[in-house]
Amino acid sequence: MTLEEKASLCSGASAWSTQAITRLGIPSIYMTDGTHGLRKSVGFDFKNSIPATCFPTASGIASSWNKELLEKIGKAIATEAQANDVQIVLGPGINMKRSPLGGRNFEYYSEDPVLSGKMAAAFIQGLQKNGVGASLKHFAANNQEFERMSVNAIIDERTLNEIYFPAFEIAVKEAQPWTVMCAYNKLNGTFASENEYLLTSVLKKQWGYQGFVVSDWGAVNDRVLGVQAGLNLEMPASGGYNTKKIIEAVTNKSLSESQLDALVTETLAITLKAKENHSENVVVDKALHHALAREASGESIVLLKNSKSILPLKVGTKKIAIIGTFAKKPRYQGAGSSQVNPTQLENPFDEINKIFNSSSITFAEGYNSLGETNASLTAEAVKVAKGAEVVLLFAGLPDVYESESYDRANLDMPSGHNQLIKAIAKVNQNTIVILMNGASVSMPWKNEVAGIVEMYLAGQAAGGGIADILSGKVNPSGKLSESFPIRLEDTPTANDFPSKEGVSNYGEGIYIGYRYYDKKKIETNFPFGFGLSYTHFSFSTINTNALHYKDNDPIVVTLKVKNTGNVFGKEVVQLYVHEQETAVTRPENELKHFEKVALAPGEEKTIQFELSYRDFAYYNSNTHHWQVNSGKFDIRIGNSSRNLPLQQTVYIESTTKDIPVFTRNSLFKEFKNVKNSQAIYEVLSESFIDKSTKAVTEDQKKAEAFLYSMLGDMPVSKFVLLSGGKFTEEQLQAILNDANTN
Repeated sequence: MTLEEKASLCSGASAWSTQAITRLGIPSIYMTDGTHGLRKSVGFDFKNSIPATCFPTASGIASSWNKELLEKIGKAIATEAQANDVQIVLGPGINMKRSPLGGRNFEYYSEDPVLSGKMAAAFIQGLQKNGVGASLKHFAANNQEFERMSVNAIIDERTLNEIYFPAFEIAVKEAQPWTVMCAYNKLNGTFASENEYLLTSVLKKQWGYQGFVVSDWGAVNDRVLGVQAGLNLEMPASGGYNTKKIIEAVTNKSLSESQLDALVTETLAITLKAKENHSENVVVDKALHHALAREASGESIVLLKNSKSILPLKVGTKKIAIIGTFAKKPRYQGAGSSQVNPTQLENPFDEINKIFNSSSITFAEGYNSLGETNASLTAEAVKVAKGAEVVLLFAGLPDVYESESYDRANLDMPSGHNQLIKAIAKVNQNTIVILMNGASVSMPWKNEVAGIVEMYLAGQAAGGGIADILSGKVNPSGKLSESFPIRLEDTPTANDFPSKEGVSNYGEGIYIGYRYYDKKKIETNFPFGFGLSYTHFSFSTINTNALHYKDNDPIVVTLKVKNTGNVFGKEVVQLYVHEQETAVTRPENELKHFEKVALAPGEEKTIQFELSYRDFAYYNSNTHHWQVNSGKFDIRIGNSSRNLPLQQTVYIESTTKDIPVFTRNSLFKEFKNVKNSQAIYEVLSESFIDKSTKAVTEDQKKAEAFLYSMLGDMPVSKFVLLSGGKFTEEQLQAILNDANTN
């Protein structure tokens, strides 16, 4: 292969396809958007794309907490990709929901990395087991739309490794996506597209990634630096512009040809795999896929409030008022690169009419397409509501409120929606609000309505999905994949989102989502992991195979969950870990495992989880790897982040204690934990504390305690300056040498 040919494979051939080299039999492959359905378009025309099944968007489907369902959706999208000669689907998107205002939050799974990573791995496996590659995106820290192509995300090492990396790590290690897509933004001063730490040190070396890295469309800054950092493929095509730069760099020796060879080899391996796995003459069963979309919609819907068991609706309900434009023109997906041209579209009004007697149903528009209402629309809606046994009021966020390319301004729904809900709730106490939105919203009317149902953006079968839930044909089993805060001021990034002067400072650190609300003891409208059912479940009999473990021992946890109600249902069993006494700041609870279980009335099942080292570890930025400190840990299990009725305490003994790297700037108190520390500690302390007298008064004890406290937070190098010659540079260096060799 010539240098020119190798360089050409580092860039696309068009908006969506890769370069082919005919003389060598190297094929071109096609890639296109597909986070919740295939979007094969003509060029960049988002509105001109082939019909495809539109499944619920990521924020909705993650609320199913159902890994098997995600794999089934991945398989269905793979089938449609095969039928349309697509080899790589650009998804899933798993960036963390740092702020509820992120404009693209509907396209991402969760605020929690474990939930995101596990759901992504299942989706990827569904795609790739069926011959179509995934492109895991956007690596990394693409958490806002404002100035996303240039913003510099400043994130400390611990926060990166505990919050923004793990979802990618889980998906890479468990599913090995054929491609990973780099983000637009800078990370700590370096563009993701040329960030060697991200693309090579972490992704390829630490995690053992075996595919290739593709740029987000237009994300390349300096193509040669990108090659050096590990960016395999630039998309879309640069028209040969960057190919020439690569050739020049190899020619003038500023780029190693062996490095270019390594990247091209990685790209070719996936290219050939993609072509080998392509199937001809694939036929899509559109009806079957639509049925799966309806199943996914019903499984993702979250029942948030159900006063006096107002839901499910009684079959004999005689007068139902359906209010809101969304009932007939549902908002079922987000805007931007993920937008799908659905094969068909159900609306709630029609589907509810099919289940209930249509002669008993009345309708009022309530608001226009922008969410605005007026006296006439409100009066009509109030009139309809007054004469009804129950009101189904559809509301949420119109298209213009959230989209790729811009962030939301606040947590609020349109004022017209809020005004309408309050007006209807005043005249009918049996008002049920049904929400269509891509991310959390504030609810100033929460206490005034009888029921709240969160649909999210539920795909082309949204109408059927909600009709199944309202009628009781499907028992709601969705759980929130993100917290619903009461006010924007309560959120961790309220004062620092999206960014200022081109810099996004992640000053909240590891405390996003429920980690923040729990640590600050802030009430939410609804917590992470929350969701009601038409039945009831009980948790009991938590056991571990021991109570004392070494950190490298597997820990098997079992418990029983029972359906104590009268109807079939599904419960999500959530396992969190809490460290009792921490050496560093840690969240109150952290999700580590989950399982969705189906139970008939009266049925009880035993659930088992196996915990390992990482489930108890935090990331030590001083030693640059994961660390478990000896101590007591509570294993807590329940059905939301704030309902954890089961607890088992275990003692974990650390066997892999890290040896800190002591420097002149290490604090005096840190030496207490060093082997043979007493002698070291004495040398340091004697420089300041006179221990020559045997008799010690109470005042002297207090003075000594104060001095120890003051010295504890002092870098040891200060002792040389402040000891008046009692403590020398030579003594300091000897102590450092001793500490660093023990």
